[in-house]
Amino acid sequence: MTSELLGKATQEVVTNEVYTYTAPWNVFAFNFSCNPHESFRLGVSSFLEDTENYLQLIKLDPVQNKFRVVGQVPHGYSPTKIQFIPDLEGNYSDMLATSSDSLKLWNCNGGLSLVSDLVNTRYTQYSGPITSFDWNPNNLSVIGTASIDKTCTIWDVENEVVLKQILTHNKEVNDIAFGHDSKVFASVSADGSLRRFDLRDLSQCTILYENRDCSPIMRVAWNKVDPHFLAIISMESPLVTVLDTRHPGVPIVQLCGHSKYVNSIAWAPNSNCYICTAGDDCQALIWDLKQTTGQVSAPMMMYNSEAEIMMLNWSALQQDWLAISFEKSLRLLKL
Repeated sequence: MTSELLGKATQEVVTNEVYTYTAPWNVFAFNFSCNPHESFRLGVSSFLEDTENYLQLIKLDPVQNKFRVVGQVPHGYSPTKIQFIPDLEGNYSDMLATSSDSLKLWNCNGGLSLVSDLVNTRYTQYSGPITSFDWNPNNLSVIGTASIDKTCTIWDVENEVVLKQILTHNKEVNDIAFGHDSKVFASVSADGSLRRFDLRDLSQCTILYENRDCSPIMRVAWNKVDPHFLAIISMESPLVTVLDTRHPGVPIVQLCGHSKYVNSIAWAPNSNCYICTAGDDCQALIWDLKQTTGQVSAPMMMYNSEAEIMMLNWSALQQDWLAISFEKSLRLLKL
């Protein structure tokens, strides 16, 4: 592996550890394991326009500077998201989930084996493809899914039953994220809105933000430390919008440092003011939002990749590590 540079936006640079896994196919979805006994293990999937895709478990040996594939299974359609169970204490079964035409749960002990294949046919024989999902960090038996059929579904994955199915938007739902309260989640949609729901009272929701031009909102990420802040990205936009739930409708910060479309966002797991963004300009930018308002164009740090970055992840277990995916590469970056 060759050493790369992660540099401050002021042009100062520092040498950091960088490791690259080259997959046999284009990569899109991936995720860091949260298991404290499995450091530097990731789930990664193929991005093939076919009904034959693959899900892998890979593990980095930092001594030999080499990744090992420790499990691989076929997956049908390409996963829209991968997420390990967010269990940092190692108290639960070692699992990950994937979304595509259904919500699939996989056992990660000794490789990969399918545990559940969940399709919501409670109200109809047809279930729309799942665009995204989120594992409830405060109730690990619960996963929420977002779908093109305008609904969000809340699953009890332990008992494999639907707890709630909610018509959340006027168009397809693109993403869902649980808040710090296990009963609260946010969703974003092609209708251009960000909405907050409370499972204790589904008779109403709070519209936290709407795009003036009704352009689709693609991703939402909740601040990992402060429950008041969320970030969103819109379709084919170079901007990232940060919102305060106490002041709906008005962005507190807009990050405008990307020259092309932003594809992915991730908050730092241990700070309320750091966020990373990545996109089609081949850049991953880290921002310091402390005492910042209005439009911000100067990131704190930046990384330049060789191609458009499709997705990024900030490890909850190894909190000074980020990963990005582009073309056939999955790259780990130490901050």
